[in-house]
Amino acid sequence: MSTSHTNTPTATPDDLGSRLLQMARAAISTALGRPARGPEDDARLQAPGACFVTLTQRGELRGCIGSLEARRSLQEDVKANAVAAALHDMRFAPLRLAELADTDIEVSVLSPMQPIHFDGEADALAQLRPGVDGVVFTHGAHRSTFLPQVWDQLPTAGEFMAHLKRKAGLPADFWSDGVRLQRYTVQKWHEPQGGAL
Repeated sequence: MSTSHTNTPTATPDDLGSRLLQMARAAISTALGRPARGPEDDARLQAPGACFVTLTQRGELRGCIGSLEARRSLQEDVKANAVAAALHDMRFAPLRLAELADTDIEVSVLSPMQPIHFDGEADALAQLRPGVDGVVFTHGAHRSTFLPQVWDQLPTAGEFMAHLKRKAGLPADFWSDGVRLQRYTVQKWHEPQGGAL
């Protein structure tokens, strides 16, 4: 970050990311019994925002919880999702304070949702942008999403969609005229390897 921006009230995007990461870590630390304060003096943090907070340890997923739509301030969304990823992701045991120093945090801020209009599964797959699109899959009560980062593990549209359907509780080869798809992009920031900034 250039020094010309360090004392200005409107922070650069990288500085915003640093603040979001510090805020997420402080919220988790406080929830685990070691009170900490994160930065809260940036007006952008008061605007509505939707985010996902992802926790990893040595490159392995340790928790991921997020919001698909902006229903509260970005500040509150980051704090709530950070604590939820640490303590309430049903795939993992709650994070312990002793683990926090070895846990890396990533914050992904979502763009507004855009519906994808398609005529059948082949058309839908052809419209997906690998590495760019996060996708929400909905069919009746079945719903799932993958962040754009998931393309790193599932690089083809077919693989991505098959796993998205399975995540929603449906067979990988399921398709129906009732399927709805939405796309979004993210701005993401990840702590340096080894945790705290």
